[in-house]
Amino acid sequence: MPEFLDIRPLTRSAFAPFGEVIEADPASLRLINGGTTERFHALAAAEAAGEGARVIINLFRGQPRSFPYNVDMMERHPFGSQSFSPVSGRPFLVVVSEDEDGRPGRPQVFLARGDQGVNYRRNVWHHPLMALGQASDFLVVDRDGPGNNLEEFFFETPFVIKEPAP
Repeated sequence: MPEFLDIRPLTRSAFAPFGEVIEADPASLRLINGGTTERFHALAAAEAAGEGARVIINLFRGQPRSFPYNVDMMERHPFGSQSFSPVSGRPFLVVVSEDEDGRPGRPQVFLARGDQGVNYRRNVWHHPLMALGQASDFLVVDRDGPGNNLEEFFFETPFVIKEPAP
């Protein structure tokens, strides 16, 4: 029998064990360029470990998922963080798990608004990009370099996400 996952709003406190929420935070506001630009400073820290590693910026175009959706796998990146910030301004789902003895625990699902991004810390179990409704572009900052920076885990019994409420 499938186990259904609840979808919760993405908040800084709920997401803190997994990384940072990237959004305009008044606490980090700095005026620059003669006061004509608001800079929301240091919202997340990119991680790139290992000799020859570097931080790179990518554009990902995610295809929308169909629901109900089976979460049958999770992945993590042992040598670097990975951030996703929507360029298309569309909401998306964020699925993460605590580590339980080297494997992902029960997934948690967050609904990110179109003005929120996330930064997964190194070694955080997460599901690949989950665009909603239509193809969506994301600015992605992650690690490039030698070494296998991808570990995947496949659940014996998938978890299920119902259609997100509009």
